[in-house]
Amino acid sequence: MTQSSAVFETNLKSLPFLHRGKVRDIYAVGDDQLLIVQTDRLSAFDVILPTAVPGKGKILTALSHFWFQKLAHILPNHLTGIAPESVVAESEHEQVRDRAFVIRRLKPLPVEAIVRGYVVGSGWKDYQQTGAICGIQLPAGLKLAEKLPCGAIFTPSTKAPAGAHDENIALIQVEQQLGKPLTEKVSEKAIQLYTEAADYALQRGIIIADTKFEFGLDDAGELYLIDEVLTPDSSRFWPADQYRAGQNPPSFDKQFVRDWLETQDWNKKAPAPELPEDILRQTMEKYREALRLLTG
Repeated sequence: MTQSSAVFETNLKSLPFLHRGKVRDIYAVGDDQLLIVQTDRLSAFDVILPTAVPGKGKILTALSHFWFQKLAHILPNHLTGIAPESVVAESEHEQVRDRAFVIRRLKPLPVEAIVRGYVVGSGWKDYQQTGAICGIQLPAGLKLAEKLPCGAIFTPSTKAPAGAHDENIALIQVEQQLGKPLTEKVSEKAIQLYTEAADYALQRGIIIADTKFEFGLDDAGELYLIDEVLTPDSSRFWPADQYRAGQNPPSFDKQFVRDWLETQDWNKKAPAPELPEDILRQTMEKYREALRLLTG
């Protein structure tokens, strides 16, 4: 596994380039479709790391594809089914193979739809200070990483640009942006998507502690599931057999990288430190194991 085999960024000339996100490169396909390419970039603490994880984009693409199909009965998604190789020049096939989707161009909602089934991360910090997460009052005495006894909760956040931090916000702030009916639908669908996925994953030995969904609207105002879905980049995956309430479980996601970064003399602003080879290798193994367990 070498950095030379990793795709840090794409350079397609056959399509108009639109945007480079933390992980994805986006190109226009005509007026009503986009090509989304999952690179091997990794972000942590909202900073793009200088070290890419070889093959990560392909794993995330495979996982997203699996979940989009599995959860399509709950909400339609933005996939078109068009092969990415068919919209780029032949010389560019390798840049998109197994790591891209051709999607419908939709209007993304301006909030992150976060669903939590366990109290951990920024939610744990909020709970310790206020007894609530995003204004949702929770029972007293919950331990770190404990399953929420009331079931999963919708805890939206702002959608920050690269380099800035997402902030947890109350439901009332989302209603002010989206209106009450759409906010209620987003909350209901996000919890339904999470709950069905978490129940399935648990049967496969993975606890999905929390996750982030993205939604978009078409011209008729129809709601769609967009972006990536239920990957180790957008979710907290824990091995069920090592889970204990009261302690931070080991994980299949980039928490492994975050934990290493926390030991470094770094102010969580760009540029981030280079990842050592052993951290890269172990991160890759975590992602592969998650894909294997969830999709067989």
